[in-house]
Amino acid sequence: MVTESNITSDIVHAEAQKEKKKKKNKNTLAISLFLLPAIIIYIIFILYPIITTFNYSLLDWNGMGESVFIGLDNFKNLLVDSSFWYALRNNMYLVLVSVFVQVPLGLGMALILLSKIRGKRLFNVLFFLPYLMSAVAVGLLWVFMYDPANGPINMALNALGFESVNWLASKNVAIIAVLIVLVWQFAPFYMILFKAAMVGIPEELYEAADIDGANGFQRFYYITLPSLMPTIVSSSILAVVGSLKTFDIFYVMVGGSSGGSTEILGTLMYRQTFINFNMGYGSAIASVMFIISLISVIFILLGESQRKKRGEVQ
Repeated sequence: MVTESNITSDIVHAEAQKEKKKKKNKNTLAISLFLLPAIIIYIIFILYPIITTFNYSLLDWNGMGESVFIGLDNFKNLLVDSSFWYALRNNMYLVLVSVFVQVPLGLGMALILLSKIRGKRLFNVLFFLPYLMSAVAVGLLWVFMYDPANGPINMALNALGFESVNWLASKNVAIIAVLIVLVWQFAPFYMILFKAAMVGIPEELYEAADIDGANGFQRFYYITLPSLMPTIVSSSILAVVGSLKTFDIFYVMVGGSSGGSTEILGTLMYRQTFINFNMGYGSAIASVMFIISLISVIFILLGESQRKKRGEVQ
């Protein structure tokens, strides 16, 4: 039998639910209003250019006159273009160096800065300095460093009894020379990420390891490295995407010269779009760069997801 107290309780509960729903709607509206500027900027400067690039890739267009729809012909031409495959191969070298050299080097630099060695402030400045310089300044600096006649590197080689090397003009050496510069410039970026992540690792974990008698390697392998896995995944994604869209250092230092040995997708896209005025073909190259980046990121995230699942099972 329904009592008056039960009816009153139901009314109060209904009013409370209505008030809660109203408050939730207000919060949702406030959040949406704050997100709206960021969403608009994202649509205008990220989403719209991506869609437009894919649209241009289906056209035969010089960027100024009338465009002709040619479907997937630009992509078919890419498949038989030796310059594209050469540039893609160089980009794959860059991806491998970024993931397996830049990222580990950044981790090593972070470990040095957080260790108990003297002169950490000096190391901090020396490590971080390359990342503060603009790409043009870095490129011009290393062009001078690699100068075959007056460059400090060749002068040092001559002093040691070796012959000078034409670093940026040699077909087999130029790509290695530019990759060294990229590692030098961007390893500090990953150093910052790892240093910030390691500062957040609870000190209690290391104290427990010390009580158990763990040595330095064991502390790193069983505590530091697992704690850094999210940062390693993020760094790998940034390294892959950054490697595929690299342009400035290569353009400043070699401009895709050396008989095509330093051609990458970025310089090839620039040459086709703004020098040959083949907007459709250049957009097709840009579209392929986007697709490769997207697939690479998906694979990295899937691998991390599988790793987490295995960890949960264990």
